[in-house]
Amino acid sequence: MAKSAADDPRTFISQVSLVGRGGGAFKNLRGFDKSRHTVPDAVNNATSGFLAKLCAAELAEEAEDFFQRTKAALSYKRKDLSLDITSPMAVLSAKDFTLEIAYALEASDPASYTITRTLHSIKNGELLRVAEFDELFAGQFSAIAFALKKGVRVEAVIDAVEGLEDDANEEGADAKAAKVCVDYPSDYRDCTLTVEGIDAAVVCDGATLEMRFEKCGSPRELVEAFAAVRKAFALTKDRALAGLL
Repeated sequence: MAKSAADDPRTFISQVSLVGRGGGAFKNLRGFDKSRHTVPDAVNNATSGFLAKLCAAELAEEAEDFFQRTKAALSYKRKDLSLDITSPMAVLSAKDFTLEIAYALEASDPASYTITRTLHSIKNGELLRVAEFDELFAGQFSAIAFALKKGVRVEAVIDAVEGLEDDANEEGADAKAAKVCVDYPSDYRDCTLTVEGIDAAVVCDGATLEMRFEKCGSPRELVEAFAAVRKAFALTKDRALAGLL
């Protein structure tokens, strides 16, 4: 059976952001001097500014590396690519996409920092077929985020998923639909969906969906997996799920 346009991940690639996260101990930053500096014990403007100063070297080095490798891999000319570094963030703006690298103190542990790499505004879905693009970002991302076109009540999503088991027992239920399960806290601030056959968890907070993988992958790997989840939702009979993506 031919794949429909709605099933092709290239048709919605511009709507998603690919996210990779890393980090480490504040004292291990290159600019940290044990004889003069102390490790932050809170997150505020002063400590965030201190982080921006100390991470500047690592940030600039990684951003420049991405700039050079992107230029070479995709044969970009000067006008196709630019890099802006204002620590603790760097923005690589290419004609086909944008990559952001941001440092921040860990809210629950100010003695640690996080690095978030976000690939977004992908203008050309055909990039997924370009091996050089996929290799450029191989192993960089562990999540794919999707802003919902219309907000949704988390409780409605939970009820919809919990109702699928009953629907599956009804005569004429679609036997090909992948099994969807849901987990959630007592205050329903978000819910976590899992889809049979997909090694990832999908977190919905009412405004966004974020599909989180245990291992990092390339853009094509993550987007194709997201497309499978999108299709699984579309096959359900419940409007709250079928229209979610």
